[in-house]
Amino acid sequence: MDHPQTAFDRHVHETFLNRAIEISRDALSVPGATPFGALVVIGGEVVAEGMSLVIRKHDPTAHAEVQAIRAAALRMGNHLLEEATLYCSSEPCPLCLMACYWAEIPTVIFAALTTDVAEHGFQDLAYYQQLKLATSERSISEVTASEEFRINAVDVLDKWREIHGE
Repeated sequence: MDHPQTAFDRHVHETFLNRAIEISRDALSVPGATPFGALVVIGGEVVAEGMSLVIRKHDPTAHAEVQAIRAAALRMGNHLLEEATLYCSSEPCPLCLMACYWAEIPTVIFAALTTDVAEHGFQDLAYYQQLKLATSERSISEVTASEEFRINAVDVLDKWREIHGE
């Protein structure tokens, strides 16, 4: 896979990283916010920003990165952000990293590490460790339904493919 930016270029990224950190700092004074900030940049322009509002919105998916990705997708009129760079105050958690994959964001640049976040009481590192485990060893029980349900669910997927030609 081709990655156009593999090294950190301070000159190019400084302004955007500082803004992500500034958003995380702003969260300190927002009731129900947690100290994480993110922004989506396309062609050198900030197209969306996000602050972590998980507690405020009672939404476990309202992480800064997801907020920024959602806003960018709406603004761009496309769920794929293939030309974007995501800047984050800290390394994305598994949820946010997967959102980047789903949006096909090719580059993520962050300041604090997952280990830094863990030292401050956030569970990101523990969740990454859970994903390394076999399904049977994880703290969440994942149960496959009977074959009848699988057949019915696959039927819907088949119909989707027929309709959309994929």
